[in-house]
Amino acid sequence: MNKITLFVNGIEHTLNVESRRLLVQVLREDLGLTGTHVGCDTTQCGACTVHLDGAAVKSCTVLAVQADRRNVLTIEGLGSPESPHPLQVAFKTCHGLQCGFCTPGMIMCTADLLKTMADPSEDQIREWIDGNICRCTGYQNIVASVRLAANMVNGDA
Repeated sequence: MNKITLFVNGIEHTLNVESRRLLVQVLREDLGLTGTHVGCDTTQCGACTVHLDGAAVKSCTVLAVQADRRNVLTIEGLGSPESPHPLQVAFKTCHGLQCGFCTPGMIMCTADLLKTMADPSEDQIREWIDGNICRCTGYQNIVASVRLAANMVNGDA
């Protein structure tokens, strides 16, 4: 067992974990943060995307011990019911979700995009979300959601 400390959504957590435990397992099973979904365990679907020290990563490919003493942001920490993140508002407004399984990963992935590019084009959005799979929406509403969120962040909406 390894003693690790994670700073998840601004809260410090000290845990004992096996070396082989994945970050997604610790988030879901040990910390009860079930917004981060497990879809494939092979980095194919992106449903497990979180931010690690500010960058989007697929948490099914990060060992929990690799995240020791690092900052993790999950969908639960991105916004709140009282003050949702612009992406959360935009996904609701533009119907960027259907079943909702991929939505947390899509939002976390595109939150990283909006930190990188203030006004991404439709093609740039599609390229950025290439590693995230949605089986319901056909992506058009997801792209529209990200465009609206970019406008909201830039004060254009």
